[in-house]
Amino acid sequence: MPPIDASQTAGAEVEADTARRNYSSHLRFWLPAVGLLWLDLWSKACVFRNLTPEEVQPAIPGVLEFRRSLNDGAVFGSFSGYAGVFIVASMFALVFVLYLFSNSSPRQRVLHVSLAMILAGALGNLYDRAFMAADVVRFREKTSGRMVSVIGKIVEETAESVRIGDWPDGMNPLTKKKSEVEIRRQGVVRDFIRFVPKFPASVPRVGGMDIWPWIFNVADAALVCGVILLLLTSLIERGRHEAPTE
Repeated sequence: MPPIDASQTAGAEVEADTARRNYSSHLRFWLPAVGLLWLDLWSKACVFRNLTPEEVQPAIPGVLEFRRSLNDGAVFGSFSGYAGVFIVASMFALVFVLYLFSNSSPRQRVLHVSLAMILAGALGNLYDRAFMAADVVRFREKTSGRMVSVIGKIVEETAESVRIGDWPDGMNPLTKKKSEVEIRRQGVVRDFIRFVPKFPASVPRVGGMDIWPWIFNVADAALVCGVILLLLTSLIERGRHEAPTE
């Protein structure tokens, strides 16, 4: 009988003790990921199909409302105009999430759920950036001097002017001079959830302002909650490893 290589045996045991070879780990990872992704895409389609661009639908009166909004940036509207960069970054993030899951332990249950939330959030917004194309017209306001973006569908474009309407049907068009605008076509993310509460008027500097001014979607919420859960899990695990033993 040939001798058994101890290093090979140890390597096989380590490989068998990873999440990619554990049925329960795959359930904890893929079921929440698929469920949240379905909820995100279904809710976006439902809101944009049933609400007009000007309509506001209260979900929880005084707390939460639904309204259509298009985002050409990252989470909560930051870094607008870099759709290609976000698509590449999302692809790298997806590969990294799958790598973390594959090399994790079956006992890291909370980690699997947090990675599933991150995966669903990244896929939900990646789908929009890849398949939901809109026209973005940027121009400078004459009163304030700041740059403003109008996201919709160009219904008419001449050498002198451009008319852009609501996305995706081009209704209620706005006319701007061609020489005063920047035009690009890119993938956008559909947002629709808005928190209504504001800071009390008595609070200095922020009185009367929105507590949460961004409009977001299910993918954004899943992504942020997943990252927070991942960080908390990492801190707890680090604390356990650094705790003194008797």
